[in-house]
Amino acid sequence: MDGFLVDYFAREDRRVLLVAGAGFDPRSRAVALRLSAVSTTVRALFIRENRPNPDQGQIDRAETNTAALLAAVANGKITPVEIFGPDGAVIGGRNIIATLGGQTFEGLTDIVVDISALSVGISFPIIRYFAERIGRGEGPHNLHVFVAHDPRLDGEIRAIPSDAPSYVHGFKGGSTLFSAAGAARLWLPQLASGKRGALERLHNFVEPHDTCPILPFPASDPRLGDALAAEYLTELESAWSVDTRNIVYADESDPVDLYRTILRLDDLRRPVFAETGGSLLVLSPLGSKVMALGALMAALERDLPVAHLEPIGYEIDRAIPGDVAEPDLVHIWLEGEAYPQPRPALVPEGRTPP
Repeated sequence: MDGFLVDYFAREDRRVLLVAGAGFDPRSRAVALRLSAVSTTVRALFIRENRPNPDQGQIDRAETNTAALLAAVANGKITPVEIFGPDGAVIGGRNIIATLGGQTFEGLTDIVVDISALSVGISFPIIRYFAERIGRGEGPHNLHVFVAHDPRLDGEIRAIPSDAPSYVHGFKGGSTLFSAAGAARLWLPQLASGKRGALERLHNFVEPHDTCPILPFPASDPRLGDALAAEYLTELESAWSVDTRNIVYADESDPVDLYRTILRLDDLRRPVFAETGGSLLVLSPLGSKVMALGALMAALERDLPVAHLEPIGYEIDRAIPGDVAEPDLVHIWLEGEAYPQPRPALVPEGRTPP
């Protein structure tokens, strides 16, 4: 990955805007430090997600990361974003889009979105905003998404979910349309340890006709899939009535694997339910950030709804280091000059685009 950063972003004709998180997550600095080391033209918009009553230890970590980010990127700006309104409503997605709408992108060649330290409720709307700009023929032309892949850390940063499920801003799909009222809803929740309460609330919110839970396999921990199946045994057998043949397995380290799996499920269901109200897939990415990226790619391509519980806060072990020295960076070149124009959809090998 460092080779790509040097070969591509060090070129004199590159003008880059980095959008990344400036929070307590140890991965906050991973992409910014490497990008600023190879390019002198980077400017950055660092997002500070503000939630009620944050832990002082997390505030201290965020301040340390913020200082390091501003030191690394001379042309960097910290932008606070309120995630909840005074009445408790989730407003983070709308706020970040309003922030982006006030930016100027003239002269830029590339947008880099680092989702390593951004929540789903913020990162998904950001990426959709830029993808839609490109779709309208507006600049910048290239959109890159980076994430520092660390499933262990994803598990150790424990989200405290809010009480009210909702759809991520910009990702309602056709779920709220009258025409979707009779659609057969298939819910695709990404299983993660310690999320039983959140997934129960999401299940009640989505009210699916069928559920296909997503388990990581292969995974860095080869027993993770079995452990999650055991943790959610009650849900799988009773609450969700999941046939074992309907469990979805996706490579924990490859977002394209889950992306293709979701598209394949959508392709298979559309003709089956075409005469009986249609089919609607609803995604809920709660686990690793890499697999969430795969869900995002599918949601963008098929305009699928993303049901989510916005965290009101986080719990993190104080023993976790403040920085990740050698992150495993995953890069998706989502839009731009790497593709023929207009960019064709990525599809499983041997299949033709729908």
